[in-house]
Amino acid sequence: MYTLFNRYQETRRKFLTRALAAIAAAGLPTWYEKEAIASERALDAERPRRLGPNDTIQFGLIGCGGKKGGFRQGLNDAHAAASKAGCKVVAVCDVDRTHCADAANEFGPGTKQYHDFRDLLADKTIDAVIIGTPDHWHVQIAIAALRAGKDVYCEKPLTLTIDEGKKLVRVAQETGRVFQVGSQQRSDPRFRLACEIARNGLIGKIKTVTAHLPTGPTGGPFQPQPVPDDLDFDFWLGPAPSDPTILRGDVPDDIIFNFWRSPVAQSDLLPDYFPERVYGNFRWWLDYSGGMMTDWGAHHNDIAQWGLGTDHTGPIKVQGFGRGPTIGVNCYNTFPEFDIYSTYADGTVLHTTNQGENGVTFEGENGTVFVSRSRIEASDPKLLTTPLPPNAIRLYVSNDHMQNFVDCIRTRKETICPASVGHRSATICHLGNISLRLGGKILYWDPERETFHNDPVAEAMLSRPRRKPWLL
Repeated sequence: MYTLFNRYQETRRKFLTRALAAIAAAGLPTWYEKEAIASERALDAERPRRLGPNDTIQFGLIGCGGKKGGFRQGLNDAHAAASKAGCKVVAVCDVDRTHCADAANEFGPGTKQYHDFRDLLADKTIDAVIIGTPDHWHVQIAIAALRAGKDVYCEKPLTLTIDEGKKLVRVAQETGRVFQVGSQQRSDPRFRLACEIARNGLIGKIKTVTAHLPTGPTGGPFQPQPVPDDLDFDFWLGPAPSDPTILRGDVPDDIIFNFWRSPVAQSDLLPDYFPERVYGNFRWWLDYSGGMMTDWGAHHNDIAQWGLGTDHTGPIKVQGFGRGPTIGVNCYNTFPEFDIYSTYADGTVLHTTNQGENGVTFEGENGTVFVSRSRIEASDPKLLTTPLPPNAIRLYVSNDHMQNFVDCIRTRKETICPASVGHRSATICHLGNISLRLGGKILYWDPERETFHNDPVAEAMLSRPRRKPWLL
């Protein structure tokens, strides 16, 4: 009888063919393709040999995105999950009713629709959730999902603050659920090879890693508009403060910029609504995200940490310089341009900047490696064609980020980017933003205790005020 397991195996063979084709298209050497085959076959040997008709992994999507604002990352992730053998998206949830209905239509008749994530999490038929909401909702929903016994795929950046990341890591460890952060560059063989070259000292001791990010937008003041009938704006805001961020202090030039939120009680009034505040634009507001620093920074700083072997620690000193956002109410208020210098205990510096080609450069004493989503280049081309020695450090192999999550749901093994790793990568970004917001202040960080050294002002910025009832 043709079973679900037969279909799973057949799809795995097709996936392996596609993965190897992708490696070849990336211009990587034959020896790297052969090692990918061996790794995939080893994973196949560990997978369950029998799957019954009830073993379909049923997914729920929280935070769909859609036509408004053109933000579809949640939908893209859910379609990736639905394309895997033995997986089905059975429910969707969004505070925008149009986006919710459109998403349900994309996954076919019978797809359940929810407008409160707590109702979706109470659905016992759902095994795993995909969180594609704005950043300020990530940790709140992820913790609730873990407590509800769901495995979690959460988009990056994983957190809005460092303190909430610490809480999430503890809950992930306590519940033992499978957790994948959407840092999909870890599942790209180019990035893995670049990190293995760095980790094995093939370009000498690493002196500097440069994370080249795009420049963020500026804009505003934006004009208030009526809240659309199909959007629950109050629920969209959730734990975010109800009053807009207060900008304070004189700005002597375009480099030094000081501001912080008043700790007074929040107003009951909602902030002005306009399309530039919601949907894909949420990234450019400190109440909901961290700007380009956390958007692309969460990707490239994550690769820097992987290549440095610092996934579970971080820098000891951080200083940031940048061009401040537009001053005023109803204006984008994240930093569009910046240079952040994060120094590690061994003297290595991670430079996060808006300069240069989008990607990551590892600079060692004896050479360099640059990697992006389209290419990998080394100062010595032989670094890319010579196989690594048998005793070399080898990194986790994944050539499909969502497939890795699905495989780990079945095997109960750790994913390539668990909550603990996503939290540390986001922390690098948050430290940079804190320094920027304090006018380029040098911050001394204890990566083991995850606290600042004798700096109560910076320490207060490890968390944010949260609107009731959305307390962690």
